[in-house]
Amino acid sequence: MIDIGSLRALAAIEQHGTVIAAAEAMGFSPSAVSQQVKKLEKEGGFAVLERRGRGVLLTERGLALAAYGRRILAELEELESTLLADPAKPNGSLRLVSFSTACRGLVGPMLARIGQSDAPLEISVLAQDPREAVARVANGEADLGLVHNWNSVPLVIPEHLALEWLCEDVADVLVHRSHPLAKQSSVEPAELVDERWISTPDGAICNEALLRIFADLGRVPDIRIYDPDFATHIALVEQGVAVALVPRLGRPALPPDVAAVQVVKPVQARQVGLVHRRTMTASPGIRHVAALLREIAGSGIAASGPGEP
Repeated sequence: MIDIGSLRALAAIEQHGTVIAAAEAMGFSPSAVSQQVKKLEKEGGFAVLERRGRGVLLTERGLALAAYGRRILAELEELESTLLADPAKPNGSLRLVSFSTACRGLVGPMLARIGQSDAPLEISVLAQDPREAVARVANGEADLGLVHNWNSVPLVIPEHLALEWLCEDVADVLVHRSHPLAKQSSVEPAELVDERWISTPDGAICNEALLRIFADLGRVPDIRIYDPDFATHIALVEQGVAVALVPRLGRPALPPDVAAVQVVKPVQARQVGLVHRRTMTASPGIRHVAALLREIAGSGIAASGPGEP
């Protein structure tokens, strides 16, 4: 009889490319994963992996078995999250991946509400860029992902993931109070081409959104500083070092010397959503968390407006 753990190990190797990467994702040692594969080969009577240089490749039969394994594991996950779960009692442990501002604006309030309830639900949180969040949920390394999709930088969602949009998050340009733009209620991209910017790291989705603002103008923003933390962006704007594009979601109260000006034509906005595997749709825990996040996002308490200090 084929062992479920062995199938899980083979599927992980196919997803991650190497035994070592699969072991890291599963939380096992490489030798333990190798033993699972050897057990699978002994049970099946054929090789599922072949050496290729320093790495491994799945054989033709290994690929077929991995495909069957993914379907079996998905059905098992669906069984565990529905028929074997009490729909009236969300419990257990969930792994959530979220981008940083959603951690402050959505996840924090959600965890506080769970802590005040009697639901025996444990949630671990990892802050990562939405692309990594989607990959972790798709590969089974996480159960839920909070993601964002800029109107200028679309986010690709695999077909086996379900996506629910929660809210729209507008981003403003932050400038020092002494800056000429601070007196304006809105600003167009052409008025920002000569500014010095602080941005999230090169390749991050928010960095790409900043670059896209000026694409139609044939210009590239003058980015002087790269930092992943929007709190740092706000601090450097306060010091008059640069201007920054900062979303409202999870944004703290701005210092007196920092003004928020809305960008128009087009408005810079991103959709914030929640992703999970379709096999987990009926999970009481996921449904409970989704309902809480939906309520918090709809209440408007997760984001500050452009003119708020």
